[in-house]
Amino acid sequence: MRKLFGTDGIRGVANVAPMTVEVALSLGRAVAHLFKSTGGLRTRRIVVGKDTRLSCYMFENAMAAGIASMGAECLLCGPLPTPGVAHLTKSMRADAGIVISASHNPYQDNGIKIFASDGFKLPDKVEVELERLMSSDELDEDRAEADNVGRVARVKDVRGRYIEFLKRTFPGQGVLDGIKIVVDCANGAAYHVAPYVFEELGADVVAVGVQPDGRNINEQCGALHPERLQRLVLEEGASIGIALDGDADRVIVVDEKGQVVDGDAVMMLIAKRMLAAKTLAHDTLVTTVMSNMGLERAITAAGGRIIRTAVGDRYVVDEMRRGGFNVGGEQSGHLIFLDHMTTGDGVVGALQVLGVMVQEQKPLSEISAGMDRFPQVLVNVMVDEKRPIEELEGVQKMIRAAAARLGDDGRILVRYSGTERKARVMIEGLDEALIQPMAQEIADAIVAACAVG
Repeated sequence: MRKLFGTDGIRGVANVAPMTVEVALSLGRAVAHLFKSTGGLRTRRIVVGKDTRLSCYMFENAMAAGIASMGAECLLCGPLPTPGVAHLTKSMRADAGIVISASHNPYQDNGIKIFASDGFKLPDKVEVELERLMSSDELDEDRAEADNVGRVARVKDVRGRYIEFLKRTFPGQGVLDGIKIVVDCANGAAYHVAPYVFEELGADVVAVGVQPDGRNINEQCGALHPERLQRLVLEEGASIGIALDGDADRVIVVDEKGQVVDGDAVMMLIAKRMLAAKTLAHDTLVTTVMSNMGLERAITAAGGRIIRTAVGDRYVVDEMRRGGFNVGGEQSGHLIFLDHMTTGDGVVGALQVLGVMVQEQKPLSEISAGMDRFPQVLVNVMVDEKRPIEELEGVQKMIRAAAARLGDDGRILVRYSGTERKARVMIEGLDEALIQPMAQEIADAIVAACAVG
């Protein structure tokens, strides 16, 4: 069992266990030790990127010190989207990549996630091995001698490399001339990347959320708070609004009418067109248990099928790799196009949507229509401890009763957050007035059952 790693790396309040500089130092050493076998005779190289949180400076330095102490070379990228670090890790033939980011969380939080040399996130068993190394004596035995400690250097023009790669993922030979875009970078890692990608493809870009100060990442902006973007799209007369989160691995788009188009709708519009063009591998879209039943029915009606995974983009990617599928994602806006990128990339996702708009010469509101969405209620509650849901007899009884009332026209998902001390209750059905109180009652029961004292 992993104790430090959750569904997306290690995450928590900065300077509070487990997100301390001591853990970062030890993890840097463990990564350098574990991946030494992939380097051959050359010096091990590990890429380190971050988002714009104030605490990233101390974690960056701690990681670099740990890596160098094991005789490996640490290549610092500075602020760069998570998928950018994944891309550079692979393109620079580094042995591993490390991202210091808490993604969509508030600035007080931070996290660490790791990519292997192929640009994919680590499987659970490798994270377990890293945790074992961090608490063992093996790292001391591999400590570099004084004349063999590693170098720490900053990679030149990481932005330029990544921007050029992103532009090459734009479908066909089209350009964005005549399209006005409002892009909200959430004061996060994409603030000096995303606007330039769209501008260099010819769009008229209005950029917001591009003034990070260490504390304003995700603050009432970006993918989690698209309200300002919706207003600006209407005020500017834009064709589309693009909202990224703090590390730019997810995207939410807004159509020309100011309406939010979530990850489910984006997957629907892309997958249906790929089905028609016979480019959707095995006619299959991979998504999670959170995606709306309306998405599944729309894809089925178009001749395709959906495979669902546990919540978390890493599980979507794992299933895609196992089955040879090329498109997947989450309702929250993690969109994975394995033909282009090894992980979710908000800018790549936005470019695929823009590609359809350009090719079909139709507004986003029109191309994103065609999915009859089931009402879906999500209730998040804080819990004192994460007691196994299956062991909460009273909660299980309520879930069974609710499922019986919904029948085949609804479903219930109850789980804990992988990154926060929260329980999440999602109920989907035909009648929102029915499912809302159901979800709240189950959530309240979980809070009561998980109370301490």
